[in-house]
Amino acid sequence: MQVGKLKNRVIIRNILLCFMCGAAGWYMKAKLTPQMPNLAAMSGGEPAVLVQKITASNISPQSGYIAHVEPIKSVDLKPQVAGYVEKVLFEEGSHIQEGDVLIVIEQDRYKATVSLREAELDAAKANLVKMERDYKRQVSLSKQNIASKATFDNAESNYLQAKAAVKQAEANLDLAKIDLDYTEIKAPFSGYIGKALVREGNYVSSNSTSLARIVQVNPIRVAFSMTDRDYLNIKQQYGTESNANIKTRLLLPNGKVMNNHFMSRFTDNEVNSDTATIAVYAEFNNDEGFLIPGNYVKIMIGSKEDVTALLVPQAAVAQDEHGNYVLVVDENNVATQRRVVLGDVMGENQIVMEGLAQDEMVVIQGLQKVRDGQKVRPSVIASEAEEL
Repeated sequence: MQVGKLKNRVIIRNILLCFMCGAAGWYMKAKLTPQMPNLAAMSGGEPAVLVQKITASNISPQSGYIAHVEPIKSVDLKPQVAGYVEKVLFEEGSHIQEGDVLIVIEQDRYKATVSLREAELDAAKANLVKMERDYKRQVSLSKQNIASKATFDNAESNYLQAKAAVKQAEANLDLAKIDLDYTEIKAPFSGYIGKALVREGNYVSSNSTSLARIVQVNPIRVAFSMTDRDYLNIKQQYGTESNANIKTRLLLPNGKVMNNHFMSRFTDNEVNSDTATIAVYAEFNNDEGFLIPGNYVKIMIGSKEDVTALLVPQAAVAQDEHGNYVLVVDENNVATQRRVVLGDVMGENQIVMEGLAQDEMVVIQGLQKVRDGQKVRPSVIASEAEEL
């Protein structure tokens, strides 16, 4: 019996020893492990937000149309005389000036023709002098009743034929000079020239295809079509003058916007009965060269009178039981709740009627992380109005 009691005591002691060791281990772990609230405090701080400056933007009604860019002047250079190409004097793809000599066709034969026609003219003039003297002599003799009527008539006929021969020689000389001038192909207007379609040594004739193409790029034309209803509305609003003060914006394929380059406009003389549209042609200043013939752009036509308003991104507007509000960040980076009265929606933005002033900063991303009166770490992004 004593042996059994001894064994029970040993077992109880071992159990108590294990329990005490485990408790000591949990106690030490709790002491050495950092508390979760302290970690949260270390990872917290001022929330990062995106803010945007509120600016006044033009909200005038605008109509948009897809337009085609085309040159006001364009020409395919073609030879007027036959011969071998002696020189190609232009750089492909370059800007050339009106009157520049671009291509020279062999000139020796045409120069010789001019010299021949000059000699023929001199001979005709010399013969005219002789025929004129004979005619005057016969006139004098006829008055004295010395010369016969037949002799007088023959002298008069020879004189008139000599005068006609001089005129014919002068015309032949003019034609020869024109042909010689055609051996130098010149730019009829300023613009950009494309690829050279002939090289030195090529034979060309008046039946040849184009030698090169020139297009005028400044000013340049933008062509588009609008419905007859839109046309009547614009005509009523802007009048019939081609230089009316129309507000236009051109949206280029790369997203660039061109403002206030409009020069003049005119419309076609009839409405297309199949589509109920009328063609409109607008000329634009193209000093920067961004309008390229053949491109498609979007033209926005707006009102004469600019209407401006404050626009705020819809992402910046929040709502609670009291209405709409935004968070305004001041110069100390403190976010303050501001009640606003909103107007119409303009794309991704909304008109602010009351509650905001121009150049104030509003939070557009991170509203859910910010409380009224909390300090934030703002990152400013540009508004659409500033980018334009």
